[in-house]
Amino acid sequence: MDYVCCGGLRIDYLITPDGQAHIREMGGNALYAAVGARVWSDRVGLLARMGENYPAGWLDALQQHGLDVSGIRIVPGKQDMRTFYAYADPRTRTDTAPATHFARIGLPLPDDLLDYVHSTPGQDDPDEYEPLAVRPDDWPQAFDGASALHLSPISVCTHTSLPTRARQSGVAQVTADPGERYMVPRLRSHVEVLLQNLDVFLPSEMEVRSLLTEGVDLWDAAVEFARHGPRVVVVKMGDRGALVYERDSNRLTHVPPYPAHVVDVTGAGDSFCGGFMVGLATTGDPVHAALYGTVSASFAIEGYGALFALSANRVEAEYRLNDLERLMLH
Repeated sequence: MDYVCCGGLRIDYLITPDGQAHIREMGGNALYAAVGARVWSDRVGLLARMGENYPAGWLDALQQHGLDVSGIRIVPGKQDMRTFYAYADPRTRTDTAPATHFARIGLPLPDDLLDYVHSTPGQDDPDEYEPLAVRPDDWPQAFDGASALHLSPISVCTHTSLPTRARQSGVAQVTADPGERYMVPRLRSHVEVLLQNLDVFLPSEMEVRSLLTEGVDLWDAAVEFARHGPRVVVVKMGDRGALVYERDSNRLTHVPPYPAHVVDVTGAGDSFCGGFMVGLATTGDPVHAALYGTVSASFAIEGYGALFALSANRVEAEYRLNDLERLMLH
């Protein structure tokens, strides 16, 4: 594989801003990132863990869409792979209290969610892997020598340990999107350990403000993160685009969003990261890589489900990329 996306494979339960419910959809941040990369490359693999209760046929569907699943390890028994999101509006979502939100739209709580708390239990424990957290030993030999690895939000243990394993296996580029549960002041030292082993750090604006302070200047934050290791820091700002900071040139660039028709923003940030990974490995230019990521995210938000973006073809992707390039020139 040229590109490896590590993170979660999930079973999604979603309430949209207009009150629609989508039950048991294929999801997970590793998958959204892989789809974002797959927009640009035919050689994308998944590195993840799943329980025996992962829906039958979904792995076949991933393979049929050109994703390599040889890096997916099946953990014995039934594992909790549920993710619930309720959107108050396209920008605001919660992943807790599903009963309240289903009642709000006049629907009973699905039996699958009766004991649901939130989607990321244990990811902020720096001393122990939760069952579905990827370990260094999960790395398959088939992925040795990959051009790039992207770490989607997952256990802080995975994020601090896997980059070293990847480097030992000849991976040239490591990028990471931090988990929101560990982007908190008490775990800042663990974030700094992670930063030492990264080429690119891609937090959201919310995560930056959660770790540092609400009023922090995003440029200052990017400089601070880069001081600990990564040569590039990208702050994702949703429908306001992204900020790209390059440490060596001390340059900060705003990359605008693509004017897509927004249907569902789930996975947009993950798709951006997958596209960015391919763009950086291909062009070597962080700003141009952010355009690749922006195009990937633009396809992801135009429909429901993690695989929706794959309905786009490479010609459409290049067309949107050219549009963004022209926009950046003006």
